[in-house]
Amino acid sequence: MEEQNELGRVRWIGVRSERYEPLTLKDEVVAQAGIGLEGDHYQDPGGKRQITLIMQEDLVSAAADLGREEIDPGLVRRNVVISGVDLHRYTKGFLRIGPCLIEVTGKCHPCQRMEQNLGEGGLRSLAGRGGVTGRILEGGVIQKDDLVKWA
Repeated sequence: MEEQNELGRVRWIGVRSERYEPLTLKDEVVAQAGIGLEGDHYQDPGGKRQITLIMQEDLVSAAADLGREEIDPGLVRRNVVISGVDLHRYTKGFLRIGPCLIEVTGKCHPCQRMEQNLGEGGLRSLAGRGGVTGRILEGGVIQKDDLVKWA
């Protein structure tokens, strides 16, 4: 399939140690197989939400809907922002991010917190654009600018 050959890049990485804390911007993060991202509060052995991803293209569209030039990725509370790979094509599947293999486990729906973080219309602007959740099957270091592709 043609879409399987899409190549993208990691554009932004963030983790947060506590549930309601802001995300900390990182140039790289250790993805621990079967657990989650080092330093992130969502470390969940065997869980389906060990990593969250969103498309930069969706952030650009949401910003336009809100009349903004851009949206700070930390405000949408996803761990990894990617570009060039369409996360809307599959609700399940496998992504290779640098040395890591990620099983896409489902959609990551935006929550009411987006109204607080992005202002009025924030939740609506991300409807259908909230990204995906994933399970880390093969760990390693994910770095900014790493290649991303469907595996």
